[in-house]
Amino acid sequence: MSDADALPKGYEPEPVEARWVRAWEEADVGQADASSSAKPFCMVTPPPNVTGSLHIGHALNVTIQDILARWKRMAGFDVLWLPGTDHAGIATQNVVERQLAKEGVHRKDLGREGFEKRVWEWKKEYGDRIISQMRLMGLTCDWGRERFTLDPGLSKAVRRVFVELYESGSIYRGEYLVNWCPRCETAISDLEVTHQETTGKMWKIRYPLLPVGAGAEGGDEPTYLTVETTRPETMLGDTALAAHPKDKRYRQLFGRTAVLPVIGRELPILADDFVDPEFGTGLVKVTPAHDPNDYEAGLRHDLERVKVIGKDGRMTNEAGPFAGLDRFECREKLLERLEEEGVLEGERPHGHAVGRCQRCDTIIEPLVSTQWFVRMEPLAKPALQAVEDGRIRFLPEHQVKVYREWLTNIRDWCISRQLWWGHRIPAWFCTQCNELTVAENEPDACSCGGVLEQESDVLDTWFSSALWPFSTLGWPDETEDLERYYPTDLLVTAYDILFFWVARMIFMGLRFQDEVPFPEVLLHGLVRDEHGDKMSKSKGNAVDPVEAVGQYGADALRFTLASMATPGTDMKLSIDRLAGYRTFCNKLWNAARFALMNLGDEECALQASADAADPKPVTLGDRWILSRTSAIVPQIEKALSSYRFDEMCHVLYHFIWHEFCDWYLEMSKIVLWGDDPDALRATRGTLMAVLEALLRALHPVMPFITEEIWSRLPGERDLVARAPWIACHDEWVDDSVEAQVKTLQGLVTEVRRLRAEFSIDPGKKVPLLLVCEDESRRSELADLVPYIGSLARAEPIEVVGPPATSFLHAARAAVVDVEVVVGLDDVLDIEGERLRIEKRLDGLKKELAQLSSRLENRGFLDKAPPEVVEQVRSRSDELEAETDRLRQHLAALSS
Repeated sequence: MSDADALPKGYEPEPVEARWVRAWEEADVGQADASSSAKPFCMVTPPPNVTGSLHIGHALNVTIQDILARWKRMAGFDVLWLPGTDHAGIATQNVVERQLAKEGVHRKDLGREGFEKRVWEWKKEYGDRIISQMRLMGLTCDWGRERFTLDPGLSKAVRRVFVELYESGSIYRGEYLVNWCPRCETAISDLEVTHQETTGKMWKIRYPLLPVGAGAEGGDEPTYLTVETTRPETMLGDTALAAHPKDKRYRQLFGRTAVLPVIGRELPILADDFVDPEFGTGLVKVTPAHDPNDYEAGLRHDLERVKVIGKDGRMTNEAGPFAGLDRFECREKLLERLEEEGVLEGERPHGHAVGRCQRCDTIIEPLVSTQWFVRMEPLAKPALQAVEDGRIRFLPEHQVKVYREWLTNIRDWCISRQLWWGHRIPAWFCTQCNELTVAENEPDACSCGGVLEQESDVLDTWFSSALWPFSTLGWPDETEDLERYYPTDLLVTAYDILFFWVARMIFMGLRFQDEVPFPEVLLHGLVRDEHGDKMSKSKGNAVDPVEAVGQYGADALRFTLASMATPGTDMKLSIDRLAGYRTFCNKLWNAARFALMNLGDEECALQASADAADPKPVTLGDRWILSRTSAIVPQIEKALSSYRFDEMCHVLYHFIWHEFCDWYLEMSKIVLWGDDPDALRATRGTLMAVLEALLRALHPVMPFITEEIWSRLPGERDLVARAPWIACHDEWVDDSVEAQVKTLQGLVTEVRRLRAEFSIDPGKKVPLLLVCEDESRRSELADLVPYIGSLARAEPIEVVGPPATSFLHAARAAVVDVEVVVGLDDVLDIEGERLRIEKRLDGLKKELAQLSSRLENRGFLDKAPPEVVEQVRSRSDELEAETDRLRQHLAALSS
C-alpha cells in the first residue's frame, strides 16, 4: 500500500461515525444469542426518562457499559446489553401539560383517556430522541430487545407484582402524612424531595395560657407561652403544644391548656421526648396534619388532625377567615392579624432546608392523604443481608455504609401518584358497597352486582423500574432469555440513584426471583465542571455531549470520560481534556497512515498482514515493541476487570503515543527507509502485528476510529468489533531488550535536552561521545549508535572509555553509568551563546532579588493568601534551578 491516500491526511469523525453506527446495527453486532454455547454476560441499562435528552452523566454511564460489552464480546462471551426507556410519570405528564398550556388547553378538558392518547402521541414523536442520541455514542446494545416501562409485557409484570404484594399483606391502603406537590397535584416519595438550604425567618408567637381552675395553687405564672415557627400559616391547624418531659421550664404546665390565637381552639400542653429543648423556646406547636414529626406525635397522643392547607396549596375552610387564600398569601395576612392582636412577639433570620419537588421545584406541602404503601421492613431485611453476606458487591465499597443506613431506617414506601400517565393501580371499588377488589385483570362486576370503578391513581415510576432486571427478560412468563440471562452480571449506574433504583431492584429481585438481580454494582461518580461545580444549563457550565460529539468526535468524548472514571469519584470535566483526546485521535490516525504508506505495494502489504500472525523480529526496535505490546495486555485486562477505566486509558495512551508513535515508529524508519530486504519484511510484519493489537485493545473505548483504520488494513477482514480480544504472547517478552531500549531512551532524551538548552539548530547534527568504564557496556552502547544517530540527530558518535579526548567546548550529562558529551564548537556560536546566557543570568538575579524580598517580608507572609505565597515560593525555586543550569552551561562555554 504505497498509495499515500490509503488513509486521508486528516481524521474527520462525523462521516466515519455515521457510517459505522449503521454498519454495526446492520451487522447485529450487539445481538445476543440465547441458544449460544458461549458463556453469557448480561447488563441492563439504567432506563433514561423518555422525556430526556442525552446529558453528560448519561454519556459517562453508557460509555462505561459499552466498553465492557465490547470487551466481553471480543473475549468470546454471549453479551446481552439490554436498552430501554422509562415512562417517567411526573416528568412526562408535566412536559405534555406544558405543551397543552401553550394551546390554551388543560388536561382535564381532554379527560383521562384523551390525555393519555395525547401523551402516547407525544411519546411516538419525541420519545425516541434520547435513544437516537445514545446511538451517536456508538453503543452496541441489543436494540432488538429494547424495552419501555409501559410495554404490554412490563405492564403485565407490574400488575402481577402489585397483586402478589397486596395479597401477602405487603401493600396496603391507608391515610398517612405524605409529601404533596401542589403543582404536580400528587404525592411524592421522600427520595423525590430535594432539600435546599434557605435563609428564611423564625417568628415568635404568643399563645395565651388558660388560668388554673378554682382550688389550684396560685402564685406567679405566665399568661402566655411563646412558640417559634418557620411556617406560621400551619398554626391554624395546631391541636396541641409540647415540650420535652425533662424540660424544667414547662414541667408544671403539662396537662394545662393554651389557646390558639385568631382561631380560639383550646390546645393541651403535652410532654413528648421528640421535642428538642435546645431549639427555640423549647416549646413547639403540634400540627398533626401538616408536619411529619407532629403527625407521629398526634398518633401517640390521639390528637385531632385539622387540615388547613388543601391539595391545591390553598387554605381550606378549617382556616377560618383565611380560607381560599394561597398558603404564602395566608402567611402574610396571618402575620398582620397576629401583630394587630399583639401576639406576634418578633422575628429573626433562620437558615433551614426547604423541601422542593424534584421535578418542578415547587415547595412541598406535608399533607395527610389516603395513599397506597409498600411495607418495607420485610423487603428491606433480605436486601440488606444480600449485601452484608457478599452476594452483592458494591464498588466502591464505602457505599455499603450508605445503603445500610437507608435500609435500616427505612419508612414504608408511598407508591401511589395522583397522575394520569403511568401504570394505573389494578384496584377497583364498588360504587354500591365500596368493596375493594385487587386483580391483574379488570373484574366484570362486584359480588353484590354493583358497578366497579378503577382506582384513579398510578404507581410511582420507580415501582416499574424496580422490576427492570427481570421484567425486561420476559417475567412473569418463563422465557428463554429469563432462564439464560437472569441474574444479570453487572449493574452500572451513578451513586445518586442508589436508593431510588438500586436498592429497590435488589429487594424486588429477591422477592420475585429468589436471587439477587446482579452480583456487582459499579457506582460511578457524577460529572462536574472543571472547578468541581455541578453542571447546569442555568449556570452555563454544562457540557452537552451531543455538541461535544459534533465538535470533537464520539471517540474523544468516550476516551475523556473513561480516562476520568474512577469508581465512585466525581470527575472535573474540562473542554481542554476533550481537545487533548481529539489530538490523540489524530496521533493514532497519522501513525496508522504512516504504517500503511510504508507497507510497500499490494503484494508486500498482504505479505505483511500474513506475517503479522507470527512476527519474526530482527531488529532491536521490533523485539522491543513486541515485548512492550505483550506487557500491556495484562495491565489492560486487570484494569478492565477491576473497572479502573482510568488506568486502562492511561496504559493505552502512554503505549500508543509515547512508545509506539514517539519511539517505535521513529526507530522503524531506519529499516523502512533502508535497503535490507529481510529486515524490511520483518519490520513490516511487526508493524502490522502491533497496529492490529493496539486497534483491538483500544476498540472498546474508541470504537469508531479503530474500526475505520481496521477496515483499511490489507486483506479481507471482519469487523474489529467481532475480532478476538488481544492475546498475551509470553514469547514476545524480552527483559534484556527492554533494558537496552530504556538506556537508548535515556541517552537520546539527554542529547535532545542539551540541544534544546543550548538552542542548537534542529537541522544540525551534533558530534557525540559516550563515555563508559565497563567494556561490555560499551559493546551494548555500540549497538545503539544507529538509533542514537537517527533519533538524536548526532554524528559522528564515538563510544569510548575514560579518559576521553573531549571537545574544546562541550555540554555534558550523565545517564546511569554513561557520560554524554556533546561537542559544541561546530554547531554553536560560542561567543553569542555566552553573551545570551550572561544577559539571562542578570535578569534572573534581579527577579530573584524581588521574590526574595517578598518572601522575607513578614507582612506579605502574614497577610497574603496562602496560595499566593506558595506561587511566589514556587517561582523562586524555578528561577534558582534555571540559574544553576545556566551557570553550568556558561562553564561549558568557557575556554
